[in-house]
Amino acid sequence: MTALFFIALTVRFTSIAISKQYNGVNLAQRTKMKYEHSATVNAHRGEILDTNGEMIAGDSSIYNIYAVISHSAKTEDGKPDYVKNKSKVAKILSKYLPISKKQALEYLNPKNKKQYQVEFGQSGRGLSIEMKNKIASKNLPGIKFVELPSRSYPNGVFATNLVGITQANNANDVNSNISGVMGIEKYFNKMLSGTNGKKITKQDSNGNELPNSQIVEKNAIDGNNIYLTLNSRIQQYAEILAQNVQDKYSPKNLQVIVMNSKTGQIEAATQRPTFNPTTGKGLTDSWRDTLVEDQYEPGSVMKILTLSAAIDSGNYDPNELYQSGSVEVGSRTINDWNDAGWGSIPISEAFPRSSNVGMVHLEEKMGADTWMKYMKRFKIGEKTGIQLPGEVSGGISFEHASDQAMTSFGQSVNVNAIQMLQAFSAVANNGKMIKPQIIKKVVNDTTGKTEKTYKAETVGEPISSDTAKKVKKAMRQVVTKKYGTGQVYNVPDVKVGVKTGTAQIASENGGYLTGTNNYIFSVAGMIPYDDPNYIVYITMKQPQEMTESPEKILSEIFNPLVTRLVNQGSSPTKSNIPGSQYVNIPSLLNSTTDKATKKIESMDLQAGIIGTGDKIVQQLPASGEKVMPGQRIVLLTNGAMTMPDLSGWSKNDVLKFAEVTGKHVTTKGDGYVVSQSLKAGHVLNDSGKIIVTLKNK
Repeated sequence: MTALFFIALTVRFTSIAISKQYNGVNLAQRTKMKYEHSATVNAHRGEILDTNGEMIAGDSSIYNIYAVISHSAKTEDGKPDYVKNKSKVAKILSKYLPISKKQALEYLNPKNKKQYQVEFGQSGRGLSIEMKNKIASKNLPGIKFVELPSRSYPNGVFATNLVGITQANNANDVNSNISGVMGIEKYFNKMLSGTNGKKITKQDSNGNELPNSQIVEKNAIDGNNIYLTLNSRIQQYAEILAQNVQDKYSPKNLQVIVMNSKTGQIEAATQRPTFNPTTGKGLTDSWRDTLVEDQYEPGSVMKILTLSAAIDSGNYDPNELYQSGSVEVGSRTINDWNDAGWGSIPISEAFPRSSNVGMVHLEEKMGADTWMKYMKRFKIGEKTGIQLPGEVSGGISFEHASDQAMTSFGQSVNVNAIQMLQAFSAVANNGKMIKPQIIKKVVNDTTGKTEKTYKAETVGEPISSDTAKKVKKAMRQVVTKKYGTGQVYNVPDVKVGVKTGTAQIASENGGYLTGTNNYIFSVAGMIPYDDPNYIVYITMKQPQEMTESPEKILSEIFNPLVTRLVNQGSSPTKSNIPGSQYVNIPSLLNSTTDKATKKIESMDLQAGIIGTGDKIVQQLPASGEKVMPGQRIVLLTNGAMTMPDLSGWSKNDVLKFAEVTGKHVTTKGDGYVVSQSLKAGHVLNDSGKIIVTLKNK
């Protein structure tokens, strides 16, 4: 019997040894799974940069804090590695986490006494590197951190809805990836993400990695870097101007866009409402990019296209008289904004006066078919194909004669803002229509090689060069003629051409809303009018505090922005001082903070450091500019954006600080800073208005 047992046992062991299976389980595979550990190696997500290489979005880390409370936890040399003095730890954590000492103690004393470790709820998640380091510096036994991938937006509110944000696939998993969920981050998510790698190590039965164990590794492929066409200097200034108008007049929606008319490159684009990508403040009210995702009736800026079509089709006689005030079309009465009109006037005055009746006259003279042909040439009702997610195509209501007439002054037609910029470019470029661009190039993060470059793209020639020149002259008259509707946009020493717009807003109950503020007010400008380098387009919907005329409100953005566009790149001061007495500003981007500071001081300049980082991501003045010795160069680092000590800074320095950070700064007095409402070292992410007081020495 015993012999039979040993024979059976031998046969069984032999079978297992040969087949490496027991009861259908692959023992080799089971052993491999037990003693091998596979870990994901996250790829570095590519950076998003401005046209000059200044960082807009980059890889970062956040931290979750937890506490080991099991007395079995030991360090490698056998010392206790758990929280011993819970009261002391709770008191310290309550200073850094948004919880009380009592709440911290409740977490540290769970009902399950056998629990190995505890977390601190939402209050212990998503900590910044600065906060993590502050807690870690207290050397509290048992307090641990888990590093998680995140995204850094060092400029705060900066074309936020266009750039977009990311979201972690699993907010508590160290191997979690982040994905773009809005804007550029979403549209180019695959290109930015790269490809994760894999690492396999051998470990013992307790899960510890075995020394000198073989590592099988599949390298991660980092994501590409995306260079946008945005110019940080112009973008930051646009943000400041837009926020000032938002604070004063509370519009329901505001859009500001600057496009290089020669190339189609968008150099600045912002909207209100918007949100802070670091704190998330305002996100629930601004979960879309209105520049492409919202469609609206453009109003009188559409008259740029109407006038273009009438001239180009041979249906425009500037000396022809028409009766202004009102006109009957089908069963609808169409009025001028001045209901009484201006009597019988030449059609040449219709555009600068912004006469709806005059535009209807031109549309009827062209005929509906011809007018529709030109709208199609201008690609109204078609997506531009700009590389942003969610673009809407808009549309044209053209069934009735009254609809056809109303499209001539921007009603019964829906567009998006980028679509209008594209159409305006045909006038700016003497007939050639340029596709708006937001991407400059794509660069391989590993090799530094440019993978793709985006160049100016002509998408049509809807009008002749001669027509475009005549329309630009008419836009200049809007500013210069005593009856022009855009006289407030007259910028000294700049030959600006504009078209103003006031579009009614459709009511949910049919028809249009009434009331002095229930409009979309707009201005489209070409700078300079005769050979435009820039197109500036601003729209503002329903200002709730309309204490000024809509034109005056929009001019608070348009005029200073135009001045900045014209003056950028020129020397800050014009004098007869020899050029050798100026200092040429070098590029300090990507330099360490210490190296950049020493470089600035060696050039007889002053440094103004913003943030806690060790690398420079933005500078003002920009490289290539000339300044007088002794001037301050403001540098933004890649760390948390913190308030510097502004003591002794000039008003010009403070304005640089506001431009670089995008913060709302109010100055009181002149001279040099003597006090500031926000203490040095305070994080700027959610600081609100900053008041700086200056006095002459």
